[in-house]
Amino acid sequence: MIDLVLIGIGTGNPDHLTRAAVAAMNAADLLLLPRKGDAKSDLIDLRRSICARVLTGATRIVEFDLPQRGGETPYLDAVEHWHDAIAACWRAQIERHLPEGGRLALLVWGDPSLYDSSLRIAERLRRDGMAMRVQVEPGITSLQVLTAAHAIPLNTLAAPVLITTGRRLRSGGWPDGIDSVAVMLDAGCAFEALDPHGITIWWGAYLGMPAQALLAGPLVGIAGQIAQTRAQLRERHGWIMDIYLLRRAASDQSNA
Repeated sequence: MIDLVLIGIGTGNPDHLTRAAVAAMNAADLLLLPRKGDAKSDLIDLRRSICARVLTGATRIVEFDLPQRGGETPYLDAVEHWHDAIAACWRAQIERHLPEGGRLALLVWGDPSLYDSSLRIAERLRRDGMAMRVQVEPGITSLQVLTAAHAIPLNTLAAPVLITTGRRLRSGGWPDGIDSVAVMLDAGCAFEALDPHGITIWWGAYLGMPAQALLAGPLVGIAGQIAQTRAQLRERHGWIMDIYLLRRAASDQSNA
């Protein structure tokens, strides 16, 4: 039996770890750290620094190369194939390092429940016959760090918020009946596809990290600056993680 614990680690700042997360890391027999290629070496370095800071026991650390997602279309088919490949990697590491079973920990950016597929990948292994119990230790999400960094509420009074992706925002436009939209996993400034009038944006990259960058203001005046800053940061670091909140005034929403 494998006891898999998926541990939310927030945006990479060790101070954002919960006590439960730290305890779960130290209780694990094995902790797997995925490498995502040279362009994202900072990410594995952050995981390493978290482990160095909080591990006090005999937890073994094993690094492995994460498969790259293919460029085939449609998008969902590419993601499904990618998840199959990741599940195969997990299985290989488990069979090699925990052949008699044990407690396995994986560190998940943000929280395992929000735009992360670790739970779906674990379910693949269970469907394929692996005896596995899954536990989740929740983490601070980038959305929480974004609103805290800008000192703003996520929602307007008694109103809903839609959490979506850049891909969906670009293809579907502004959603009906919603005045606040949080956008994650945006590969390239999907807000540029919107009519910017009446929209305010709060944007952040590398949230909670030393390289954190924040910009906010009316979208009509700041969209170009965000796009330019984002491109410069990506060039400097070789990768970027960013997120933003868009809010449309009620009068503009009713006329959309």
